[in-house]
Amino acid sequence: MSSLSRLFHYARQYRRDAYLASAFSAINKFFDILPEVLIGVAVDVVVSKQDSFLARLGITDSFDQLLWLGGLTVLIWAGESLFEYLYQLRWRNLAQNLQHALRLDAYGHVQKLPLSYFEDKRTGSLMSILNDDINQMERFLNGGANSIIQVVCSSIMVGAVFFYLAPQLAMLALFPVPLILVGTFWFQKRIAPRYSAVREAAGVINGRLSNNLLGIATIKAFTAEAFEAEHIRQASEHYRQTNAAAIRLSSAIIPVIRMAILAGFVVTLVYGGWLALHGDIGVGSYSVLVYLTQRLLWPLVGLADIADLYQRSMTAIDRVLDVLSTPVSIPYDGKALPSGTVSGSLAFENLSFGYGDLTVLHNVSLTVPAGRTVAFVGATGSGKSTLVKLLLRFYEAPAGAIRLDGHDIRELSLTDLRRQIGYVSQDVFLTDGSVADNIAYGMGEVGRSAIEAAARAAEAHEFIARLPQGYDTPVGERGQKLSGGQRQRLALARAILKDPRILILDEATSAVDNETEAAIQRSLDVVSRGRTTLVIAHRLSTVRHADCIHVMEHGQIVESGTHALLLAQNGSYAALWRLQTGERQA
Repeated sequence: MSSLSRLFHYARQYRRDAYLASAFSAINKFFDILPEVLIGVAVDVVVSKQDSFLARLGITDSFDQLLWLGGLTVLIWAGESLFEYLYQLRWRNLAQNLQHALRLDAYGHVQKLPLSYFEDKRTGSLMSILNDDINQMERFLNGGANSIIQVVCSSIMVGAVFFYLAPQLAMLALFPVPLILVGTFWFQKRIAPRYSAVREAAGVINGRLSNNLLGIATIKAFTAEAFEAEHIRQASEHYRQTNAAAIRLSSAIIPVIRMAILAGFVVTLVYGGWLALHGDIGVGSYSVLVYLTQRLLWPLVGLADIADLYQRSMTAIDRVLDVLSTPVSIPYDGKALPSGTVSGSLAFENLSFGYGDLTVLHNVSLTVPAGRTVAFVGATGSGKSTLVKLLLRFYEAPAGAIRLDGHDIRELSLTDLRRQIGYVSQDVFLTDGSVADNIAYGMGEVGRSAIEAAARAAEAHEFIARLPQGYDTPVGERGQKLSGGQRQRLALARAILKDPRILILDEATSAVDNETEAAIQRSLDVVSRGRTTLVIAHRLSTVRHADCIHVMEHGQIVESGTHALLLAQNGSYAALWRLQTGERQA
């Protein structure tokens, strides 16, 4: 299926707008070529007087003929202006509406894709698709589509006039037109792979810029400005060279079109003049043909630019529609899970999982009774975080199952499942809004009293009250105006306000100071009561009071028990405890 067909299929709801816009473009072009016809009729009036074309229609007086031509001219210009307004309105509104719908659909679809999709994609490339490529389509619909329709309509209408007035001249003068139309788009289609490379290069630049701006503090700290500037220069140079290769090819068609246009115009001028001198066509008809040839052929010079814009847009559209056609491997549909019916008991049954060729979990099984606090400890890469990501269904395990209250989570509504889980990770995500906006994130309209209560439970109210605007203080992009500990407390307050049956803390205290860790720990002792809590931690001091601690090594659970029991076993947990506390084995 061609790019244009794919877009037309996607934009089914906008087909009426597209048809109307196309009709207005065609009618506008009809009015646009009529003044050239009137010029020929006027010449005919002046030269032939009583024997003119209008005289044969019953308007015998020459001055009356000119008055009629003046009135027709006014009507024609008014019609042309009216339909130009209508097609501009329709095309531009269609471009804006389709751009808006396509961006929302593409972004909405991307949000449904599993995390594995993002592991294989650069963020900058996705940003380029969701923004630059969709904008490229808008630019084409704003002007390019109308130009193509009007060139085609001009060819048909002018061709009809030519064949009516001088069939023998029409074949020669208009011979270049179909060659120009077909050849231009054939030529531009040949450079489609080059434009695809251009869009990919643009994505690389976006990725570099996004990554560097997010890490600007690190760049400054390591005085790596020149190093990163060189990276940007290389990416920009690659983009420039890729674009230059496409431009060299697309620019070559313009001289060819000019020569074809020149041939058609010269034939009309010379051969048409010869026919007029010998009386085979009238002087007025000759004037019409010369003006119409110029009106038709010279705008074809711009056809190369239009085709260039078309090909760039089609390449961009393909990239956007490819994203939309990416299958959602983890479906959102499933059995409803009403919040009031969930107790929070969990069972991990023979769970195995890997990232590509790297196996992370090996046949893991455990149960978590409802309302209990369970901790997972172990070295980096042992599979702790993978367990909770599978519970959240960020990924789908190829073997084994996870059950919530006896239900396989793969059979449950994904939205309902995640609404029962509060997730606080080490890398806290905050939106560029106020403190209150971030605490109530994803929960719609929430009263200020509920937000404040959640903040107090997370021991965040004190520092919030000291902020310049309290709960209305903007936190900056990704919460950059707050410290790491403050961001963690807001994330915890957000999870508390959600009031989930299952609370997950994935290294939530690993990057905070001792005071903040103690505050968060006090909060957890309160909020974990009556709900199932899964804690992943490197600091064993944060999990010593858990109902059960699971020690993981190489994707397997090697020890399980309370803090005291694990110390008594004198195994991996006890060794790790001694390492962190400095205790010596007796």
